[in-house]
Amino acid sequence: MNQENVGIKTPEFVSLQFQLAGLGSRTAAFIIDQLLLMVVNILIIVAFFLFMYGTADIMLLEMTSLPLAITIIVIFLINWGYFFVFEFFSGGKTIGKKMIGIRVIQDNGHSLTLLSSFIRNLLRIIDSLPANYFLGLIMIFFHSKHKRIGDLVAGTIVVHERKAKKKKKLTAIDREIEKRGLAKEDLLIEEWTLKTLSSKEWNLVKTYCSRFPQLPLEERNELTLQVAEILFKKSGIPLEGKSGREIEDTLLILYMILKDEWEFEL
Repeated sequence: MNQENVGIKTPEFVSLQFQLAGLGSRTAAFIIDQLLLMVVNILIIVAFFLFMYGTADIMLLEMTSLPLAITIIVIFLINWGYFFVFEFFSGGKTIGKKMIGIRVIQDNGHSLTLLSSFIRNLLRIIDSLPANYFLGLIMIFFHSKHKRIGDLVAGTIVVHERKAKKKKKLTAIDREIEKRGLAKEDLLIEEWTLKTLSSKEWNLVKTYCSRFPQLPLEERNELTLQVAEILFKKSGIPLEGKSGREIEDTLLILYMILKDEWEFEL
């Protein structure tokens, strides 16, 4: 099928263009995920039989139903929880989706929320009816935005990852970040905390960084403290005991982290 584009206008009135993931790419990602889960399931079943064989006691054999029930529950939780956990905590990408280059996002262009991830994956049970994911495949094929039932109810779409932009001339703030040798890995923020930061915080740190190189030292120090008091509190980053340079570095790193989330290639 042809790869259609979909235009989205966010609540912040930003127009975004995404390339929808069709049946082929979604099926390929699903097959990869299922193969991985199949390996895990086989290992769990083998471990179950080894346990039962290794403890072949008459009393245990009479209670076979208990470990069997536990094994079935564990397999169910892993097979369902795999998609739910990976999609929420890995930016809408399972291992299969990451390999194929697609991800799940909300209809408004924002990252997947906990509730959306829960709903779309809970409804996999319906999409898999009557067998072999038949209903889900039919829905993806015929729906204009390639949505299955889980996507319709959760308000999500599956799109192709944006290709990296060609390297262009560094901006003033990029040169400053490079000069200081800063990297996103220098600041650890919990995924849950990161998802609480909205476009309001992104616009604040972006405005701060755009003005940062041009401001006189005194004005820059004052602005740095004002912005840090707002963003550090929201991000759970301690402000006390940090020098002016450390506060600046933290804000610049926070800018790089939020940039990946909020600055789209249009």
